[in-house]
Amino acid sequence: MGKRFAAFAGRYSEHFELKTRDISPQAQQYLCGLMQSPLRNMERMAEVVPDTNEQSFQHFLSASSWDERSLLDQVALEADSLLGGGKHCALLLDESGFTKKGLCSVGVARQYNGRQGKIDNCQVGVFAALNCKNRVTLIDKRLYLPTSWTDDPSRCEGVGIPESQRIFKTKPELALEMVRYNRRLGVRFAWVGFDGLYGNNPEFLRALDDDGEVFVGDVHKDQFVFLSDPEPSLPTRKSNRGRKPSKGVSQVKPVKVERWADEQPDSAWKRVELRQAMRGSLIVEVLHQEVWLWDGKESQARKWRLIVRREYGDRNVRKYSLSNAGDRVNVQRLAWMQGQRYWVERSFQDAKSGVGMAQYQARGWKSWQHHMALVMMAMLFMLRERLLNHESYPLLSCADIVRLLCGFLPWRNRHPDELMRQLDVRHMQRVASIEYFAKKQRVEAAAAVWLM
Repeated sequence: MGKRFAAFAGRYSEHFELKTRDISPQAQQYLCGLMQSPLRNMERMAEVVPDTNEQSFQHFLSASSWDERSLLDQVALEADSLLGGGKHCALLLDESGFTKKGLCSVGVARQYNGRQGKIDNCQVGVFAALNCKNRVTLIDKRLYLPTSWTDDPSRCEGVGIPESQRIFKTKPELALEMVRYNRRLGVRFAWVGFDGLYGNNPEFLRALDDDGEVFVGDVHKDQFVFLSDPEPSLPTRKSNRGRKPSKGVSQVKPVKVERWADEQPDSAWKRVELRQAMRGSLIVEVLHQEVWLWDGKESQARKWRLIVRREYGDRNVRKYSLSNAGDRVNVQRLAWMQGQRYWVERSFQDAKSGVGMAQYQARGWKSWQHHMALVMMAMLFMLRERLLNHESYPLLSCADIVRLLCGFLPWRNRHPDELMRQLDVRHMQRVASIEYFAKKQRVEAAAAVWLM
């Protein structure tokens, strides 16, 4: 595995060849630090990776002029070669917060941190993950800049934000950028999935629909829909006085999705088995309805589909989703597509616990971009290893790969025998055992049975 890791990193060496020198060795050392150090800050990484120091790591991340965009493009295309092209492949969008202290880190502000579940001082990134069934990896990112940053040129200058990026963009706008960019790049995905933050943005949904993208996105319970075509039209002018009507009106009244679901009898809910879960089959109950959405401006309403899901055994928990998938997509398939958004959350969990996605020491624009690109590169290696060992070790996890790499990569000031003693040898033996993996009860096993 250590040799495969070195060969994998070597394939990206061209992105680290600068005009005056080659910094690909530093890139590989940083990747090793992400895998080997329990805390992925510069000082701790330098303590375990040979021939490194904190200053060289900091310079590589914050000052070097290597282009993370071209590196991420290669990551995305390699991920596509592994996952893309089939009807089960999706581009999943979500944001993630990174708790920070002080006011100097780029993009930091008092804003909602989903990881903490509250308003906190943090940075927020919007991410795209490529998903196919139970496999997923992050392939793109955008750092969200609040108006407290974009309205302050000197503050942007201080952390190195390029002038072209000093424009306020909402999170749905950043997400749409990634969808369009990766589609132009050649990443193949059958649909786009996202949560209610994006689903409740009418412009985002309509932009995806206009682009020809199929989406399945959550919406909030107070989302208004029409149960029949509102057939918007201009009202008849009743007199010659006043302005001529220019705004269309609907012919029917909208209803909130929560209210509509409350009015449905139990017999209307259809039981659907999504996949095998840790405690058996994951069964949900769903409602399906063709609905129309109209923003009050367009000449015609858009006919989409509403999916309401509730957990079997806990009927008070519901999820509401809209999709523009055609009639050829049946309700069972639509419910499965809705449930796939779970995997972007798993990608964040693996990236943060496995390779230090949230443990960076980076205040500037460039260092944040560089760190996230290298994290996604590391996540791609883990995906490749899991696919390579799927038949022998179907439940191999990112945490297992990190532990195994710790036994193969070189360490500073440690003899291999001493290192093996410090590692959990019993765990290493279990990792090498097919029987051990067969007995594991993990969520990865929950997705081993897929709905077609």
